Amino acid sequence: MSIPDNLDTLTSGLASIFRLPFATATKIFRLYDMEGNSDCRLVRERITELDLCVDVVIPAGRRSRALTDRSYEYYIGDASGISVIPSMMVSEEDGVVRNFVGSEDILEYLSSKFGPRNPIVDSNDDEIKKKVVDALVLLSEPLPSLLRLGRGQDVAGCALSEATPRPVKPLILYSYEGNQFCRLVREVLCELDIPYRLVSSGKGSQQRAELAQVSGSTQCPYLVDPNTKLQMAESKAIIEYLYQKYAIYTPPNEALGMISGIITPLLKPLFKVLAPLQAGSNRENKREYTAEIEEAKAKILEEISSEKVVIYTYSLSPFCTEALKVLDRLEIPYKEISLGLEWVPFLIQDKGAQKRVALGEVSGQTSLPNIFVNGKSIGGLYEGLLPALEKGTFQSILNKT
Repeated sequence: MSIPDNLDTLTSGLASIFRLPFATATKIFRLYDMEGNSDCRLVRERITELDLCVDVVIPAGRRSRALTDRSYEYYIGDASGISVIPSMMVSEEDGVVRNFVGSEDILEYLSSKFGPRNPIVDSNDDEIKKKVVDALVLLSEPLPSLLRLGRGQDVAGCALSEATPRPVKPLILYSYEGNQFCRLVREVLCELDIPYRLVSSGKGSQQRAELAQVSGSTQCPYLVDPNTKLQMAESKAIIEYLYQKYAIYTPPNEALGMISGIITPLLKPLFKVLAPLQAGSNRENKREYTAEIEEAKAKILEEISSEKVVIYTYSLSPFCTEALKVLDRLEIPYKEISLGLEWVPFLIQDKGAQKRVALGEVSGQTSLPNIFVNGKSIGGLYEGLLPALEKGTFQSILNKT
């Protein structure tokens, strides 16, 4: 997930509305959780209703350290995660620690400990109404996960590297299940594999007084980072902070990544064929064409040796815009060279078509962005820059003298 936009807020809000009768308002030792999992959500709803706090919520999404890293203090094994989430550890009054695995086991324990869940419909309501409500409740259970498909389920690539900065102490999040902005923050905490202390702060919560004392308001979500002494509200600001502090980079737009995965393999071969034609390879004077390409290649070699990072772009390309944002957020100095608005005729700049062909001969890639680090092309955004950042090769190439 990247920085949330209006669509994220809308779908997160709808996901909360579909489960609004639940989780709108003692301590648990540990909770292994996947934000985008419907069974985990049922447990979180009950925790909000009971106004419980969790000492440590441990993200257990796919590729999380809890499932894959035996040296991790919260490791519970089973890389599939199917048999271990949600999992809950509670410390009873006598000091005995008890483990509960699966939503059914956990919810049964919470009901036995704190009483059954309040029914949505009154016992005096007629049977037809009860059946309709039961059907709607059953129907609503998978909808939040569908609306936020792919979010809060998998550790993001920007948090997989061993070089990823990790908080020493768990963060503290004031949150509750029926709030769309809280959901956005919890999704990112799961995707960045960051453990946190959950302070339930739903409507009517006893913890709201504590929240007001800490923040001066009862607004959720509210994040406290004991590692940096930072405290902040507003989901967008919190998410920006989390990426800046505990990720290798801020991920670009997810939809763009999906589009790239589909169209890039299809268009690259087409670009290689069209680029020379657009530059005039079919003209009668072949010598003139060859001279223009050689001139463009010489200019490129000069440009890529002038700065450590050089990026060739189109002004209207969303892939180029996102690549520039990644570099800007990492505060990496670079030289941008634009070939115009886009690659199509009348939008590409004069001699831009020749330069595009020359880029293909220098780097094997005619599509943009084309990013050069210390004179070597690493590719574009999704097939170049991001993998290089995740593997750590970007920084090693950049540091070469």
